[in-house]
Amino acid sequence: MSHLTKRMKVAFGALAILAACGGGTVGAPDAAAQQTQAPASSATSSSHADHDGMAGMDMGGGSNAATGGDAAKAANDDMDGHDMEMGAHMYMTELRPANASDEKRADEIVAELKPAIAKYKDYKVALDNGYKIFLPNIKQPIYHFTNYANTREAAVEFDPAKPSSLLYKKTADGGYELVGAMYTARKTDTEDQLNERVPLSVARWHKHTNICLPTLRSPASAFANHQFRTISTEEACDAVDGRWFPEIFGWMVHVYPYETDPSKVWAH
Repeated sequence: MSHLTKRMKVAFGALAILAACGGGTVGAPDAAAQQTQAPASSATSSSHADHDGMAGMDMGGGSNAATGGDAAKAANDDMDGHDMEMGAHMYMTELRPANASDEKRADEIVAELKPAIAKYKDYKVALDNGYKIFLPNIKQPIYHFTNYANTREAAVEFDPAKPSSLLYKKTADGGYELVGAMYTARKTDTEDQLNERVPLSVARWHKHTNICLPTLRSPASAFANHQFRTISTEEACDAVDGRWFPEIFGWMVHVYPYETDPSKVWAH
């Protein structure tokens, strides 16, 4: 196959990795990733070139994170619903003992968040206010509308009224229904630091781990057998000439303030 065809195959294959298993600074995606991700790439133009991906978090894969867009897609597939599970590709904080003080603090976060994002029930307002749709042309159960300015602020301090991403479901008429929000934190933050933002007795923060993405050197058989979706060790990734990421992005936590069941507001 031609070099360009191989690059396209690698990019499309990477976008599909880990779909069956279920967002610091990031370098801009390479040409192959851009071909599959043109809408998202245009949303993160030169002013956001160092914040490519779902939430502009550190890829954790060295100085060259060229496959950031593909890894972001893999991470998005891993957390496409309310209930997520810890596994080879996702680490989740353990729930701490419940207590009234934490519950009160979590309720206060939701109480501050709801009026702050109410205007974004009209998704066009979100777009007008700096939120960018991650992979809008890829069918997803949940779409992340990310505000990269909020993400940069979140790396410094926590503001319940400024989530890094808004979570939407696609509607039958082609629009979007606001269902929740996502907060982010630096990948270097400790669990105690996360607890200071959103209490760990109420919510489980998560991060995406052990990701293997294909390269131009990866054999066609690895794509045919969907091998990259199941790889969870660096040795196995090296065996198929993949690119290994021990961790991508940073800490994330979802909140669904419109749920009527309290147990589903901070679903985990």
